[in-house]
Amino acid sequence: MSSADITAEGVLTMTTAKRIQYHHYGGPEVLRLEDFRPARPGPGEVLIRVRAAAANPMDRKIRNGEMKILTGRKFPRGLGHDFAGVVAAAGEGVTRLGVGDEVLGGTGLKAAGAFAEMVVAEEKAVVPKPANLSWEEAATIPVVGLTAFQAVVNTGELHAGQAVFIHGCLGGVGRSAAQIALARGASVGGSCRDTATREARSLGISPIVDFDFDATKLAKRFDVVFDTAGTLPISAAQALLKPGGRIVDINPTPAKFLRSALPGPYRVLIGKPAVADLDAVAQAAAKGLLRLPVARRVPLGEAIAALTELERDRPPQGGKLVITTE
Repeated sequence: MSSADITAEGVLTMTTAKRIQYHHYGGPEVLRLEDFRPARPGPGEVLIRVRAAAANPMDRKIRNGEMKILTGRKFPRGLGHDFAGVVAAAGEGVTRLGVGDEVLGGTGLKAAGAFAEMVVAEEKAVVPKPANLSWEEAATIPVVGLTAFQAVVNTGELHAGQAVFIHGCLGGVGRSAAQIALARGASVGGSCRDTATREARSLGISPIVDFDFDATKLAKRFDVVFDTAGTLPISAAQALLKPGGRIVDINPTPAKFLRSALPGPYRVLIGKPAVADLDAVAQAAAKGLLRLPVARRVPLGEAIAALTELERDRPPQGGKLVITTE
C-alpha cells in the first residue's frame, strides 16, 4: 500500500505509492506497476486515496499515442481517469471538499493516473460519492456519465417528449445517455450488435437496429442523434434527424471540428469538468436512474494482465473492468 499518510497533526507525509504507468507510448506491453511519488495537490486540487478505478476505451487510445498532440511527451505517465476514493489532502483554495470526504471523479486528459493508490485531480472534477453507491459502482460513472450528460442535456438540449437516437447504445457512454434521456422523459432508439438487442430492450430502448442499418427507414424521427462510436455517416445522421434537431459526436478529428464550426446541426463535443453536471450524474446513480454494470473486478497488482486481456483477447461482456486497491 501507499506510504503516503496523514499525521496526527493533519500533515500529509508522502514517500511512494504504487501506480500503473508507462515510459513511452505503445501497446499494453509498455505498462508497468511501479512506485511513484504522489504530487502534493496544488491550488484547486485534491489528492485522492483511490479505492476503485474504471477502465475506458480512451485509456487505450492515450497510451497508444493516438492523442499525443493533447497529452504531450512527458514520461512516465500514469494510466486511467475514472476513480472513487477518499480525499487525503486539499490544495490552496479548495472549499467544497475536505480530508476524509468520500468522492468520485476523473482526472484531466493530460494528467491521468487513476490506476494507482493515490491520484491528484482538480476539485472541479470531483464530487461527493453518494453513500448508497459502492466504490466500484461510483468509479464507473464519472467520465462516461459526464460525457453522456453533456452530450444529451447540454449540447443536444433534449427534454421530455422528445426522441434521441444513440449510435452505440450499449457502450459506457451510450448506456449512460440512454438512461439519462429516459429519466428526463424522452424516448430512446439506438444501434447495437444484433446479439445484444434483448439487453438494449431491457433498458427501454426502441426501436433497436444493428450498426449497419438503413437510416431511411427511421427518417426524421429523432430530435437528437448521438454518435458515441464516431462511425455513423453524416448522411445517415441527417436522415434520422427531425427539422431543427441536433447531431452530437464525441469522437473528434480535424475534419469533424471543421464541420462542427460550420452552420448546421452537427456538433463535436469534448466533455469538460463541471461540478453541477457531475453531481447531477452522481445523484442519478444514487436514485437508481443510472447504472453501469461491473463485469470484472481485479486488484491493482493484477490489473495490467486484465487490461491486456481487455484489449487483446477477452473483453468482459456486459460491463466495465474495475481496478481496486484493497
